[in-house]
Order: sequence, then structure tokens, then C-alpha cells
Amino acid sequence: MIKTRLVAILLIVFSVTVLAQRTRLRPGRNIYSPQQDVELGREVSKDAERQLQLITNNDANAYISALGQSLVAKSPNENKFPFLFKIVNDRSINAFALPGGPIYIHRGAIEAADNESQLAGVIGHEIGHILLRHGTNQATKAQVGQGVLGALGAILGDGAAGQIATLGGGFLANSVLLKYSRDAETESDLMGTQILYDRGYDPKGMSEFFEKLAKEHKGSRTEEFFSNHPIPENRVMKVNAEMKKLGPLPARPRIDSPDFQEVKKMMLAMPEPGKRDPKAAPSNTSGNTKPPAAPSTRTVELRVAGIRLQHPQNWKASVEGNHATVAPEGGAINGNLAWGMIVDVFQPKNARNLDEATAQLLNELKRGNPAMQTSRSRVQTRVDGRPALLAELFNDSPIGGQETDIVVTIAKSNTELLYFILVAPSKDLGQYRNAFNSIIESVRLR
Repeated sequence: MIKTRLVAILLIVFSVTVLAQRTRLRPGRNIYSPQQDVELGREVSKDAERQLQLITNNDANAYISALGQSLVAKSPNENKFPFLFKIVNDRSINAFALPGGPIYIHRGAIEAADNESQLAGVIGHEIGHILLRHGTNQATKAQVGQGVLGALGAILGDGAAGQIATLGGGFLANSVLLKYSRDAETESDLMGTQILYDRGYDPKGMSEFFEKLAKEHKGSRTEEFFSNHPIPENRVMKVNAEMKKLGPLPARPRIDSPDFQEVKKMMLAMPEPGKRDPKAAPSNTSGNTKPPAAPSTRTVELRVAGIRLQHPQNWKASVEGNHATVAPEGGAINGNLAWGMIVDVFQPKNARNLDEATAQLLNELKRGNPAMQTSRSRVQTRVDGRPALLAELFNDSPIGGQETDIVVTIAKSNTELLYFILVAPSKDLGQYRNAFNSIIESVRLR
């Protein structure tokens, strides 16, 4: 009897120890309240649903809502966010979450998943973004960097929530709320893994889905997921490591369901999404998109990635770590930069010189942009007196037609490449080239 009781006590202690080993995840610094997350998500979702085609099939919507809410029930929803789950009639493999609860799953993600645990992994990942408040955490960082101040006042009014900042041009142009860092992606991966485990799924579903997409990382349908979800280093390894911390799987973990397979068949049998009637909702994706104001000749200073530069006063900078997007209002179309500039740092592999490092960067850009072609090979130039390379590329513009991308690279260190991508529709390049030249000439390396 004593031995039996001792064994029981040891099992309880062991199980608590295993549970305690799971990675503790907490929201980062945030100057906004959870209620402001809800208000923001509610308002931005209205804009989203004016631009998106949603699936109206009752059975499919009931399924995705039931699956999502079952995962929320096992999540640390301390703020009691009012989660909503909707399916977008888009065959690209993607999903996204807005602050405070709305989650949108593209039809293509359902079609690409092999089983319910993989789809649950995608949804659990998006739930993690909301619970960890990554959208307003990004807005907090951007406000500190003075990148995106004030425009949400027009959406949310004069209250406290109106202080949150965003970029113009529609909800998908809002890189602050929808474009996360690799660290944020890792946190959502881990929270999603924990949610799957607690709901009784085999958490391998998450890593299996990401591995599946990585192997098929070719073409626009898969590229969209990775462009909106930066790939953390060793993503699958980290998910698998978290699984070991969670304890043994149940004897019969959830993997699939007849309901999932039925909804997947339903999605695959549906016709291709039709083009929206432009009179039915405003759109900023056509070739008739009104261009932003011309670059101002007055400039303001930006400090990022160990450099400082001057950019047009009527452009706003969104800064996170070494990454900055600098663009005029309306310069981003559906989340894709059409007019403006990107500054970032690239880490080449075993590059012996600037030319090899730049070649790796250009290959990486082309891998994510299948239509991109070189129009001007790498030529030598100088930035702040240091050797640099310049290349020009053509790509499809988000407004339709062709854009020109001017890429300038500088060796930041033996292992890092500092780069600038200056973007404009080719028809507007004459108007923007002087502004681009002035920006590069203003760069000062610390």
C-alpha cells in the first residue's frame, strides 16, 4: 500500500514537472490594451471583408468555426478574445489573424492539408499570434520608431484605440499588423504546438504541414504563405523540441476526421474563385490605382541597421530591428510594396566577397518572386566611400504592369550584407530615380 501510494505521488510529481517544462510564452511590450486589440480587429475586419471573397457554404463555415473554437477552448485565452473563424475563397496557401480575434483561413490551406491535425496546426499558429498580441506589439515597436503614427485615429475615432498607428492603403497593406518577425513566428509555432497537444492532437501535424510547404516552396500559391510568415531558423526542429517538453502523446491522438475530409473535398470541388465586381467593393489592386504623391524634396532622418539616411518627408518608416520599410501613404498595395524602399540585412552562406554575397541575395529574391528578372547586372558603385554593388531588376508590380527594383548592397561585416531595395512601377521610375539617388547618397555608415 505504501509503495503504491509512493508510485502515485511520483507520477503526479513527474507529470507536473513535464508540464512545467513547456516553453512559457507571454505577450511582449505593448502600449495598447487587450480591448483596443478587439476594437482594432473589429474595424479592420470590415475593411478586410470588403476586399476578400468569403466562402458562404454553411457546412464549411460551421466546421471551421467548430474546429477553431475547440482549439481556443484549450488555449490560455486570458483576455477572453472573441475569436471568429472564416474561410477565404482564395486558392493560395495562406491564413492570417487580426488583433483581438478574427482569423481568416484561405481555401488553399484547407486543400493543401493532408489531415485535420495539419489544418489545426495552421489555426493554432494564428491563434498564437492573437493571444501573444503580435499585431499591436508590432504597432508598439513601430510607434517607438515613429514609423506609422496616427492613421488609426481615422478608423477608431478619438478614443485611446485611435492612437494605434497603421499604414494606409487597406488592411493588407498594414505590414505592422500582419507582417511578423521570425521571433514572433517561432512563438506562435510553439503556442500552436501546445494548443494542439492540449486538445489531444498529435502536434506533429504542425511541423508536417510546414515541412510539406517547404518541400513544395515553388510557385505563387506556396510563396504567399512564406512571404506573410517569415520562416524562423530551424522551425521544424523547434516544434519537435517543444513536443518533447509536453510529455507523452495520448494513446490515440487526434489526426484526422471525416468532417475535415468532407470539407476538403468540398473546397476542391468548388469552381475557381471569380473576379470581384469592381463596383461591389473598393479595390486597390487594379492597374488604375491612383499613385501616391510625388516624393518630397524635404527630408527626414532614419536610423536603422547601424546606418543613418535621409528619406522624403512625406514617406513614413516602419522599423523592426534591422528591417525598415519606407513608403509614401498608399505605397503598399495588398501588402506588397509598389512605391518606396526596403532596408534590411542578409546573411549569406560562405560568401567569399561582396559579389558572391550579392548574388546569393538576388537569388533569394528571385526565389520568392518567380517573375523577377535581371535587367542590369551587378555594377560597382560606392556608398559613403565604401565599395557597393548596384543591380536593377524587373518584376510584376502590385498595381499591374512592370516594376523596377534597384538593389544596392554593402558588406556590413564578414557575415552580413546590408541591402536597399528601391521600388517603383517602371512607368514612374523617372519621377522616383532622383529620390532614390538622394537616399543612397545620404547613407552614412556608423
